[in-house]
Amino acid sequence: MFKKTALSLLISFTFLHNTVAQSKLAHEIGIISGPVSFKSDYGQRNNYTTNVGNTGFGIGLVHFLNFSYNAKHETYFNEHFKVRSEISYSHTNLHHFGETVNGNPNKIGVIQLKAMSGSTSLANIGTQLEYSPFMKIHDFENTIGAFSPYISAGIQVSYYNAKASSKLGPLGNPATTFYKYLTPSDGHAHGFSNQSGTVLSFTTGIGVHYKLAPLHDLLFEARFQYYNSDWVDGLNPNKEIYKENKSNDAQVWFTFGYAYYLDF
Repeated sequence: MFKKTALSLLISFTFLHNTVAQSKLAHEIGIISGPVSFKSDYGQRNNYTTNVGNTGFGIGLVHFLNFSYNAKHETYFNEHFKVRSEISYSHTNLHHFGETVNGNPNKIGVIQLKAMSGSTSLANIGTQLEYSPFMKIHDFENTIGAFSPYISAGIQVSYYNAKASSKLGPLGNPATTFYKYLTPSDGHAHGFSNQSGTVLSFTTGIGVHYKLAPLHDLLFEARFQYYNSDWVDGLNPNKEIYKENKSNDAQVWFTFGYAYYLDF
């Protein structure tokens, strides 16, 4: 599945490169950064304390293909779509939060969860299509102080490095490890793993461009990123037994950025 998707991406990028070579497209480059809330097997899902506590930081470089800036003929696609490429990095430290951790502090399970922690680092590369439904890109480019909301969707390839540990000692025995992480899971001896790997992720977002000056934009985006693996955080309890951990890992980005138009 991964090889087929990677091949499709390569073909798409090759086609896009050939299209760019034959078209008078404008380019924009920029930088984005902001907090990253990681949705994982650490803590209680859909819990406010978990969402805030398991928040890291991300930064990225972005490139936009602008079909409108140098276009001689106005079409709906030129005036409402951009293709965005991105290279980004994020890191999140992870801890357990929620009702179980807030239980009896003398219980061994509570002690084990409080002592457990992890982290995940991700390097991402990918592309997404931005659609601005309310304002033509030409009109936005010529209006200082304008806001242009957009929605986006895309795909990324991510390399992750996950770590899991405990203050009580090495994980993998009943004295240090919460029971659900001792059960074999998905080909692993336990429901935790210190490992690196490559995964695919699918993204969808909503954001806005703000016209700061003729060749300068500010950007804000909230983006959901869903991975095709549940090992990105280093935890993956057996899904057949622990139904509450059935979802793959995901994260939400809240990014603020700046883009500059390369006026060729």
